Amino acid sequence: MSNPTVEAAINSIYDSLRADNEDLDLRIAALKAALTEAGLKEAVFDPSKLVQNNRSGRKLMQAYFRQRGVTVTFSA
Repeated sequence: MSNPTVEAAINSIYDSLRADNEDLDLRIAALKAALTEAGLKEAVFDPSKLVQNNRSGRKLMQAYFRQRGVTVTFSA
């Protein structure tokens, strides 16, 4: 089975966040693999699609993903 594209992996993370973080670690691992395959260093998320779109929510998300080896940035 091939790894999902970066965009598909990010969309699955949005779904996981809306579903109370269900299977989030598995989806982060898939995102990490997709980023590596695409040769990218960071994942860009749209803050308007986040459940907790405030500064503390974004910082918590960045810290959680960083612990799992994925750098997160947010689009403007």
